[in-house]
Amino acid sequence: MSAAAVTEAGPVGLDIVVEAGEWADEDVLEALAARALGVAAGLSGSAPDDDTPPGPCEVALCFADDARVQDINRTHRGKDKPTNVLSFPAADMPGAPFRFLGDIILAYETVVREAAADGKTFDDHLTHLMVHGFLHLLGYDHETVAEAEEMEALETAILSRLGIADPHAAPLDETP
Repeated sequence: MSAAAVTEAGPVGLDIVVEAGEWADEDVLEALAARALGVAAGLSGSAPDDDTPPGPCEVALCFADDARVQDINRTHRGKDKPTNVLSFPAADMPGAPFRFLGDIILAYETVVREAAADGKTFDDHLTHLMVHGFLHLLGYDHETVAEAEEMEALETAILSRLGIADPHAAPLDETP
């Protein structure tokens, strides 16, 4: 299914595939992704090493399960375990009428498990992971402390605009 979110930076085309897992209907996922990536595109400006804004652009989102994500993670990253989100930036396509940023793949069971463990709603955690994956497609990373701080600050700003609490804030101590 394809959709578009219009942002301050331009339209973000979405190509959505539900491959496996107990995901919501595609139209629900499309609406959540359009809102999240629309705000992310508008607030992210340009990639950290690029002066070009992200829009108009297109992103492919694959909603999969842990088994599929584990297979992809093993094949492409040498890590034989599932993870919450994988991002694969696309090569530049000179002359294209839009910028295809790449693919974001999400693992249903891991998203459910992490949301429950962190006391977050599923939709809020999924939104965070879609934003996180989108920022990776733009070139943001978290390999160094400085990169992580920059990426986390941008995630926090985007999620705040979406009405979602800072996912990087320390949890409140609930002990008496």
